[in-house]
This record gives sequence, C-alpha cells and structure tokens, in this order.
Amino acid sequence: MSTFVKICGITSMEDAVQAVEAGADGLGFNFWPRSPRYIAPEAARPITDALAGRVLRVGVFVDAEAAHVREVMETAGLDVAQLHGQPAELDGLRLWLAWSATSEGLRERIEAGGAEAYLIDTPSGALRGGTGRTFDWSLAMDLPGRIVLAGGLGPENVAEAIEQVRPWGVDACSRLERAPGRKDHGKVSEFLRAVRQTRL
Repeated sequence: MSTFVKICGITSMEDAVQAVEAGADGLGFNFWPRSPRYIAPEAARPITDALAGRVLRVGVFVDAEAAHVREVMETAGLDVAQLHGQPAELDGLRLWLAWSATSEGLRERIEAGGAEAYLIDTPSGALRGGTGRTFDWSLAMDLPGRIVLAGGLGPENVAEAIEQVRPWGVDACSRLERAPGRKDHGKVSEFLRAVRQTRL
C-alpha cells in the first residue's frame, strides 16, 4: 500500500501543478485568515478546477462555523474539509479531523468516528500547524483509523516517520517552502521521492 501524500499551504497554480506532477495525492488550501498561507476561496477556484479528478482538494479550516465551511467548500470547489479546533456539524461533507498529538483522549476521539481521516499534528499554539516542528512520533503509533501524520515533515525525515508510525498518509507544508505560501519545487519533488522509496 502506498502512503497518501498531501502537500499543504498551496497558494498558486504553479505550485499546485508542480506538486501534482511530482506525485502528490492531495493538496491543501488554507482558509484561516490568520494563516501566512491563507488563500481566498475565489482565488483557489481556478486551481481546483484545473486539477479536478487528478488530486484530492482539501480545504483547511480553524474553528469555523458550519455555514462558513459549506460556503467556502462550494466557492472553492473542494472535495474534503479538514477541520482544526472544535469540529462543526457538517452532515453530508467529506471530513478530515485534525488533532494535536497531545490532545486529551486522542484515541477516544478517533474511535468516535465521523471523519474519513485523522490528521495528527505538532502542538502549535496560535498558529494551528505549519510551524515546521516535529513531535514525538510514538504518540501517533497504533492509533485506529486512517492517520495522516503532519508536523515538521520534510525530505530528510519523512522516511523515518513512515517507518516508525506507518500512517495512512503524510502531510507536509512549511519544510517544503522557500517563503510562507511559496513552495520550493525541488524540496517538493525530493519529499515525494522519499515517500515513494520508503518500503512498508
């Protein structure tokens, strides 16, 4: 089974196309206004339209109201909503739920279900991800369900992370950038190669 790879913090057509051509399975678009990788839903739409059917298009939301999530999902042309913070009631939408690796009752939250996948990230305070910092990967080992490992993953450490945790997927953002919201295409390609060369 190959590991699902999501490249997050996409803000441009150029970066999106390069990531998909390098082999990404999913792209993340951040709709939290306080993020340095924020993209307006209207700006994301041409990108998501161009890549429809080629990649999973994931919208990232933080403490967002259900009505707002639904509106952005439609406007931006997305497949999945990735929710950080308090999950909204979103019947009928495909969801990923994002939790800090140190969240209390993490296993129980995942076992409660309600999502296609569960993203486990580094505790990050106000930034809610995208810090470039890793966490103790043993906290994500043996969790139930489809686990997407995030937090400080790059070409230099993703193979070790996959071998240790054996997640369903991995998510990378800040370690693949030359500036916030601007991908380093060489690092993206290196990251994808490192994932694909890792044998489980």
